[in-house]
Amino acid sequence: MPKLPPCYGIIPARYGSSRFEGKPLADILGRPMFWHVYQRAIQCPLFGKVVVATDDNRIYSAACKYNIPVVMTSANHASGTDRVLEAAEMLSLPEDAVVANIQGDEPLLAPAMLTELLEPFADPDIRVTTLATRISAEEAQSPDQVKVVWTRSGSALYFSRAPIPFVRDGGEGTYWGHIGLYAFRMSTLRRFVALGQSELEGLEKLEQLRLLENDIPIYVVPTQHRTHGVDRPEDIDKVIKALSENS
Repeated sequence: MPKLPPCYGIIPARYGSSRFEGKPLADILGRPMFWHVYQRAIQCPLFGKVVVATDDNRIYSAACKYNIPVVMTSANHASGTDRVLEAAEMLSLPEDAVVANIQGDEPLLAPAMLTELLEPFADPDIRVTTLATRISAEEAQSPDQVKVVWTRSGSALYFSRAPIPFVRDGGEGTYWGHIGLYAFRMSTLRRFVALGQSELEGLEKLEQLRLLENDIPIYVVPTQHRTHGVDRPEDIDKVIKALSENS
């Protein structure tokens, strides 16, 4: 069986946020949120290393306090993926590396999801991976829940905030919700950043469409796991409740 290339996880942690400033430092059971994400990420056995990439001295200092590997990156990045590339280059990751972009606002992340994200890279033709999970027709109506459809071989056809597929004659459709975890080969990560924003990306505000518009296939991995991201301060109580129930 083909061997996996070396795999690394990078957690972009930006201080500024229009809906929740300082979100990575939000207190969850006495630890900052990014600490919980890191602890879950390092449980994935396929990572050689997991690093936090931030733009803020407060986050950097907190990472050092908890002995979490951290790099300081530019405050001018347009997206978390740009920050991930800068961190990967600062770390001098090998050219054959696979780099996972791990969202810093997922303190309930299941480590198994990261394994699912990385395993397809045993195939040398895979360039980018992401995850999707089954959602209800009601959930599919929300523009905050991104949907995805893909080919029989696993390549994404499209991502949208609109319900896709559209069931023209009524009845029940099958909907898959996109989970915003990505893994890239280093060469593809560099190309993604160099391309700049694409037209559909700008319209839907979905950066993964940049890849599809430039003929870079995204391999979609179905998962049974769900994510419970933190978007607003009121989401913290839900996370604390979930962590307390599972402890």
